[in-house]
Amino acid sequence: MSLAGDAPAPGVAVNLSLVWFFALGSLGCIFPFYSLFLATEGGLSGAQVGVVMAVPALVSIFCQGPWGQLADRTGARSRVVALLAIGTAVTCLALALPTRFAGFVIATAAMAIFSAAFIPNTMALTLAQIHDATGRLFGRIRVWGTIGFAITVTSFPFLVAKWQEWTGVAAAGPTDPEPGFRLMFVIGAVTAALTIPFALALPRTAISHARAEKGEWRTLLRNRNFVRLLVVTFLAYGCIQGPMALFPILIRSQGGGLEVVSEMWLLMIALELPLIFFFGKAVAWAGPRGVIAIGLLASAVRWIVSGFVDDLTVVAAAQLLHGAAVFGLILGAPLYVDLSVPASLRSTAQGLLAMVGIAFGGMLSNLAAGTLIEVYGATAPARFGGIGIGVLALSLPLLLPRIDPAATVANQKNAAPSSGR
Repeated sequence: MSLAGDAPAPGVAVNLSLVWFFALGSLGCIFPFYSLFLATEGGLSGAQVGVVMAVPALVSIFCQGPWGQLADRTGARSRVVALLAIGTAVTCLALALPTRFAGFVIATAAMAIFSAAFIPNTMALTLAQIHDATGRLFGRIRVWGTIGFAITVTSFPFLVAKWQEWTGVAAAGPTDPEPGFRLMFVIGAVTAALTIPFALALPRTAISHARAEKGEWRTLLRNRNFVRLLVVTFLAYGCIQGPMALFPILIRSQGGGLEVVSEMWLLMIALELPLIFFFGKAVAWAGPRGVIAIGLLASAVRWIVSGFVDDLTVVAAAQLLHGAAVFGLILGAPLYVDLSVPASLRSTAQGLLAMVGIAFGGMLSNLAAGTLIEVYGATAPARFGGIGIGVLALSLPLLLPRIDPAATVANQKNAAPSSGR
């Protein structure tokens, strides 16, 4: 089991905070706008956008396991994160090159080889370095990723507007292509690359560099808590990933443009910051399973409102619940994993969590969402997804065993981590 409760080495929290700041900052100017870019600048149909947005999930199915195993078998988790950052930066630049559907599919797949495993391996690296089962320090480090995301998602439309002002070329209307849209790929690449020195500066310890034995990953398949969590995350991402990825198209269908999408993301992050910062208190109060349940319920309300309400002001207010969703699912599930698996398998376990949830569930969700848009309109993914995630939230006590972080810490006090060979 992973150890918990010991203070990390000096400077570790600062370096990890900066890794998260730049890692999620690189996504802040790509993910919120990419589907809108494909629909406007790329000229793709709703179904084609759905296919492109499903590509990272498909690629993730094949790359999450190898990257996680590379980190666990070598114990060099910080170097693997640095390598993923390099690959993400280079392939992010390549996204600016395509002009047709096939080109977008290929370029997106190339980036996903690295970017899909970037955050799960950063998550495993963080939990390995701080070995904090309570989630207190974890939340205070991870919140810097949200801050980085907030800065890039809010500044990108401003930078595009400045570029248009400098060149004298601007979009004719909120639903027209935006000149300078491809700047997102340059900004994303540079920001991803800035994680490298901070990842490599992290110290090598017995806990953070614990190595797995050959074939040890198979024990995860016999882990009852872990397997059940995989089922829950698959169903959860199957409901919400498509509506999330294609959310800009919903906003565009109601007359909103690039700036409105950015403003919506700012609202999403507003509640996320304090919730993540006080993540440890929520874990102490509700436990990891309770935190996951909160995230699922918040997602249900958010997407039901987004899908059934036409007023953009009300839809914007519902986006505040995004913070609770991140707090519950994106932080709660990885912590649940770290409390359930051996320290030597934490990278593989986090990779499998992302593969089953974001990859399998997300791929099916994106494909379904694209088809739903074509058949029923832009609000359909949010409607179906919101109802589905609501049913899952109500069923969670039957699907996922409760786990007690305090008991886990007590049971692990005398455990010894696997040492590097």
